Amino acid sequence: MSGKPRILTGDTPTGRLHLGHWVGSVKRRVELQHTHDCYFIVANYHAFTTRSERSAEIRSDCLEIVRDYLAMGIDPDAATVFLQSEIPAIHELCFLFAMLLPFNRVMRNPTLKDEIKVKDLGETYSFGFPLYAVGQCSDILSFRPVGVPVGEDQVPHLEMTREVARRFNQVYCGVDEHAEDHDHAKLGGVFPVPRAEVGKVGRLVGIDGKNKMSKSLGNAIFISDPPKEVEKKVMKIFTGRQSPTEPGDVNNALFQYVEAFIPDAARVAELKDRYARGDNIGDGHVKKELAACLNDLLEPMRKRRAQFEGRDDLILDILRKGCARANETAEATLEAARKACNLHFFPRSIGYR
Repeated sequence: MSGKPRILTGDTPTGRLHLGHWVGSVKRRVELQHTHDCYFIVANYHAFTTRSERSAEIRSDCLEIVRDYLAMGIDPDAATVFLQSEIPAIHELCFLFAMLLPFNRVMRNPTLKDEIKVKDLGETYSFGFPLYAVGQCSDILSFRPVGVPVGEDQVPHLEMTREVARRFNQVYCGVDEHAEDHDHAKLGGVFPVPRAEVGKVGRLVGIDGKNKMSKSLGNAIFISDPPKEVEKKVMKIFTGRQSPTEPGDVNNALFQYVEAFIPDAARVAELKDRYARGDNIGDGHVKKELAACLNDLLEPMRKRRAQFEGRDDLILDILRKGCARANETAEATLEAARKACNLHFFPRSIGYR
């Protein structure tokens, strides 16, 4: 993998992955895994920010998310899939990075504010909830990637990561504050300033036609859903349109799915034209065609996933190997950061039994 540009991205284990994950990030990961040095993190500590009392459930979700990765086409021989909790360097760097960010800067993070609102946390969230925003900076920078494939909603998190990288390099490595982002590593900075790589569909709306697709909101189509369940959920996509002869809004949720999942561009253009004109084409017709395309996409994923059902031993073996590789990389980063901060007293190594 040496010599390839490095990327890092991943997911918090909150349950099975859905179509929003696929178009927002995972599809891009599958495309990049053979041309880039790819690290994919299962961020299980982050799951504790809102589910700390359900640790057994989080552990199970970690295994499920890896099953979904494999189903979607992630190759563990080509990419490094690992658990956040098994990489001590991430958590040490998080403490250092927390010193570089004012508290009010963390709380201004729009993604964090949206999550507090959507999850109805009010003022009851733990101190660890905003800390996870700093933890995401550490998740990324521990591996010194040049790019991070993310959904649109995660761009603010990445911007904070970029701020941390710049600040660390300026304070501890003597990089000039006016240096261009792409020059930081060349000028002696420990951390490159990573760029966001947003997928073709930055934010996939759920079948409720309003909120981002999410398991917790009950508006998701999962990649493991059987064909009939996919059809049933597609028929629920809300548009508000009443009649097949009524001119329709092609910017609605249904047509976001049409553009994202019907592969024939000419057919998409035809559907949009007829729908916009109210040319005797009902929502049900479009939804039926969309469901067929979704099942064509998902069927190979369902078959691959079935090979790993009930095989936790295989999933754990993939994670053990991935964590060993990830620790080598993250420990090298931590050593460089500790030297820059005058915290390096003794070398150390980490292994697994």
